Amino acid sequence: MAESISRREEEQFKEITHLIKESRDKTLRVVNKELLKLYWEVGEYINKRVEASGWGMGVVRRLAEFIQESGPGLKGFTSRNLWRMKQFYETYKDYSKLSPLWTELSWSNNRLILSKTKTIEEKEFYLRLSVKENYSARELDRQISSGYFERTMLSNRKTSTSVEQFYPSAGNVFKDKYLLEFLDLPDPFTENDLQKSIINNLKKFILEVGRDFSFVAEEFRLQVGMHDYYIDLLFFHRELSCLVAFDLKIEKFKPEYLGKMNFYLEALDRDVKKPHENPSIGILLCKGKDSEVVEYALSRNISPAVIADYETKLIDKRLLQAKLHEFFELAEAKKNE
Repeated sequence: MAESISRREEEQFKEITHLIKESRDKTLRVVNKELLKLYWEVGEYINKRVEASGWGMGVVRRLAEFIQESGPGLKGFTSRNLWRMKQFYETYKDYSKLSPLWTELSWSNNRLILSKTKTIEEKEFYLRLSVKENYSARELDRQISSGYFERTMLSNRKTSTSVEQFYPSAGNVFKDKYLLEFLDLPDPFTENDLQKSIINNLKKFILEVGRDFSFVAEEFRLQVGMHDYYIDLLFFHRELSCLVAFDLKIEKFKPEYLGKMNFYLEALDRDVKKPHENPSIGILLCKGKDSEVVEYALSRNISPAVIADYETKLIDKRLLQAKLHEFFELAEAKKNE
């Protein structure tokens, strides 16, 4: 049986463990940057040889075979990867401002962005998002495949003026539409089904809403007077330093939903919010909304509230791309009027 340790020893051991993990993470980051620098230089070399000497696929294939036969640990330099390194260099060589971003990502994430995005604007979007959210390759692949870029560009988020007043940076936090295809809900489903499925898929839900959201509770109880009230989901947002209440609906937005949310926010701020925290924010997550109704409802609303809707099935990315193209064309036409 292992010898038991005292509480003091445990705290000291935790400090040592923290130092080891911190050093290991720093080492991995340094190794990753050196690898990316190597891939960039190899890509640059091949690019210049292709342009100057007419290197083709046959030469690069022979180069790959030569490298892999030169010693152990070089098996990853296949002809396909060498062409990717060339693409890597060609993509970013005229965009030096992006190098601090791609050097922070793994080669796997960089390859995903290279292969699954089209424009430099889209690439920059996912580079910044990946650095900010520290995505794994699987998480990044999900965001690209779900059209996160297109959904963000097409967003028409509706918030009360107090959200913008208290939180100028909130535009980068909340979305107009959330994609919850991972919930696997029955048809039809209830608000309870929606809530329980989110809790059962909490990690994926936080991936969709943002990593700065920390889960506090479901069915969070508020006691006002002699009555109990329950918030569907309560989170804390680290960047905004405030509580965020989610009220889940299976219908389109109705103006009366705001009154209930305002009540929740008042109770949170009076009885739950800590003195150093900012005013609480409410998110009404509805199954659709009429933009004009939302605008009217929010025009005189003084509580920090966000009205968003959600989809439970994956949106066709080609449709999103077509809508985004149409949006850019309309914007360009207006600019030239």
